[in-house]
Amino acid sequence: MGELTDKAKGLGNEIAGKAKEGLGKATDNEKLRQEGNAQQVKGEAQKISGDVKGAFGDKV
Repeated sequence: MGELTDKAKGLGNEIAGKAKEGLGKATDNEKLRQEGNAQQVKGEAQKISGDVKGAFGDKV
């Protein structure tokens, strides 16, 4: 995947993760809250991957 693809997927995962985490908190569902938190971390890693690819000139 290229820089822009990684960044877009990362942002999507962060948004979805925040929604899951919020829903988990609102419904007192610890599993859903943890899944949301994990998805946010995954999104952050994808965005960092995109930044690294961009630094090396991999723009797709």
